[in-house]
Amino acid sequence: MTGKKIKYFSIIAAPILILGLVTYFSLKKMPEKIYLNEAIETTDISLPNNNVLSKLNYKKDKLKVNFLGVIPIKTIPVTKINDLEVYPGGTSVGVRLSTKGVLVVGHSMIETEEGKIDSPAKASGIELGDILIKVNGEEIESSKDLAKKIKQLESGKINLEYIRDDKNETKEINLIKEAEEYKLGLWVRDSTAGIGTLTFYHKGTETFGALGHPITDGDTNKSFTIKKGDLLASSVISVRKGEKGTPGELKGLFNNDKETIGSIEKNTESGIFGKSNIPLVNELHSKPMKVAFRNEIKEGPAKIITTIDENGPKEYDIEIIKMLPQDEPGPKSMVIKVVDKELLEKTGGIVQGMSGSPIIQNNKIIGAVTHVLINKPDVGYGIYIEWMLQDAEVIS
Repeated sequence: MTGKKIKYFSIIAAPILILGLVTYFSLKKMPEKIYLNEAIETTDISLPNNNVLSKLNYKKDKLKVNFLGVIPIKTIPVTKINDLEVYPGGTSVGVRLSTKGVLVVGHSMIETEEGKIDSPAKASGIELGDILIKVNGEEIESSKDLAKKIKQLESGKINLEYIRDDKNETKEINLIKEAEEYKLGLWVRDSTAGIGTLTFYHKGTETFGALGHPITDGDTNKSFTIKKGDLLASSVISVRKGEKGTPGELKGLFNNDKETIGSIEKNTESGIFGKSNIPLVNELHSKPMKVAFRNEIKEGPAKIITTIDENGPKEYDIEIIKMLPQDEPGPKSMVIKVVDKELLEKTGGIVQGMSGSPIIQNNKIIGAVTHVLINKPDVGYGIYIEWMLQDAEVIS
């Protein structure tokens, strides 16, 4: 091939190669499955991260992505759902969880006659965030139960079973005596409690979803593995306004910690889910609302329903600034901004405890508030409602 031909070939091939690479990386961010309302025309199907060179062709419940309209590069299954409706939340709810086993949140030194010795559990490789489930084959029921089991040991060697990254592992640990008792050298936690916001209630399955993000331990940032979870009625009693660098917070209390309104069964990347004991319907929206999936969501005006005082849930204006590409469930599906003057005056924007507040656009529930940007309290993230409905098993 002559130099001139190579030059011409390079001029033609280089842009195609670059565009091909752009297409490839955009494909990685495309969803593995699309949900679609029955009433939506197939010609209206779009993907937010599709580039202009990839043509979409819908046929027989499959969306085919073709590079340059000719070369097939991806096929995405499409599930049509007919008029799905849920009751939007917006009410404050209490959350109380006990974990499976106990969660390691710290290591502690052991005091001996020779001086301080490092944690034997740490020396054996037990890490923060590990979930301890068995000692010498016996299940660990709680923090107190673990302490009791260690105290009753006659030998300083134990077999410890734990969960790390969803895998069960075991270690043999040589404990150290402090005074007359063996010590493991760990700080552990077996429960957590707080308030958040209900996102939806599905009457047909008596299922609820809330928060829009997982409940994690504050020290380790690890998600809690649920042994038992309760949903309780709660009230907001005060608000700490959010400011740049300092997130705000809704402060509340459980109305009755003896009486639950639902049981929490799942703690996932998309929120908490379970079965309700009573219909979770608020006075502001006493009728169910249609669901809109991601292909119907538009950047621009929307509303959230949330509770910031004793007056109960209320609608406030927001803007959807940007829709983010996601190929798997997660709490950061879109960037939102609070523009409602009343809400900005009272809270400064998005505050802790507001997570789960449903996002409404065109009289349809499209998602939920999940996080705030620490340095921009009026800006935060929202999750697509389809991720929450999928984890709640309302859709499959």
